Amino acid sequence: MLEKQQKKQRRHKRIRAKIIGTNDCPRLLVFRSNQHIYVQLINDQKGQTLVSLSDLKIKTAKGRNKTEIAAEIGKQVAKMALEKKIKKIVFDRAGYKYHGRVKAVAEAARQAGLKF
Repeated sequence: MLEKQQKKQRRHKRIRAKIIGTNDCPRLLVFRSNQHIYVQLINDQKGQTLVSLSDLKIKTAKGRNKTEIAAEIGKQVAKMALEKKIKKIVFDRAGYKYHGRVKAVAEAARQAGLKF
């Protein structure tokens, strides 16, 4: 278990060394726990969260699996970002592999109009 955590931390550190969110192109951060998924748009230059959303705020989660809920989160975050006139983002998968729920968030945000 410790080795898995260390690998995730190494991946996250490597990713964060390369990307930074600006006001024009904020960072889309995805955090996933075993039960929930959280997404934020962050401006790293000011240390400011522009948009944040989680599946705790979705009331219609009954009868759907976690991947479908993650896709819905991606669509809603993209909609909120476009309302704030944010069209281009940098995707931060936070050390998670680009697979499953993390991929579902990214693909849904792309389809809803965000450019990565």
